[in-house]
Amino acid sequence: MDVYQITQQVIDPSALLQALEDPGAGAQVLFLGTVRNEFEGRASQGLFYDVYPQMAEAQIRKIGEELKEEFSVRHIVIVHRIGSLPVGTISVAVAVSAAHRDAAFAAARAGIDRVKERVPIWKKEHWADGSSAWHDDKS
Repeated sequence: MDVYQITQQVIDPSALLQALEDPGAGAQVLFLGTVRNEFEGRASQGLFYDVYPQMAEAQIRKIGEELKEEFSVRHIVIVHRIGSLPVGTISVAVAVSAAHRDAAFAAARAGIDRVKERVPIWKKEHWADGSSAWHDDKS
């Protein structure tokens, strides 16, 4: 089952993998992006993600459809969390099932790269010194 979602809820990796279940899939790849404790050498306490939900979900769906066609994968799950997230929290997930591992790995890599490049999601870093700043981190 394909899933394309912007959410304020906790991202559950086991639920993502369950959505990929398919007897014709010999491979499942799961990428999880997590909030790290530093950015550009500065200590961070977490992030705030903001988004225009309808536009972001439409773009995520478009990316998923592209990946299915381009890599011949069976199922795609792309979920991005929004709101205030502390260090260690899963912020984004891309999961792919395919008949073979090469296609699953390639599609998952392309999926997260395209989400970072094209989906209108903004993040505000909350620094350990109490300051905060919006930034565009495509890595």
